[in-house]
Amino acid sequence: MSDRYAEVRARILSLTEGETDEVALMATVACELHHSFGHFDWTGFYRVTAPELLKIGPYQGGHGCLVIPFARGVCGAAARTGETQLVPDVDAFPGHIACASSTRSEIVVPVRRADGSLLGVLDVDSDTPAAFDAEDQRALEALMAEVFARA
Repeated sequence: MSDRYAEVRARILSLTEGETDEVALMATVACELHHSFGHFDWTGFYRVTAPELLKIGPYQGGHGCLVIPFARGVCGAAARTGETQLVPDVDAFPGHIACASSTRSEIVVPVRRADGSLLGVLDVDSDTPAAFDAEDQRALEALMAEVFARA
């Protein structure tokens, strides 16, 4: 894991040690990530609450969309495909849902439980174009696997 994620990873693992409640884990992860990186303008989770449906979970930042179908937007694409969506320009993403008009780029990482079932997605938005890269993707994917394997 990169140096810029090493400290936040250590803090998150320390804060969540022994915790298995999914909402408590999401709240702690969202808070720590959001306050650790200046370009993370909205950081949070969308939870699978019904077949093909995501609902907002713990987050930091302005209001998010309350409901996102798997068929729509960047979060829906991550949930539908099971693959991280790294979007340098949200306006170029077909079907992007503008929960905040200031968002310019986004990364969405699928989050799985220890049994492999989809818990939801981690969504990080930035008001800066191309704010996320392959390093963010690798670090966030690894962190989500490590934290939520315990849930």
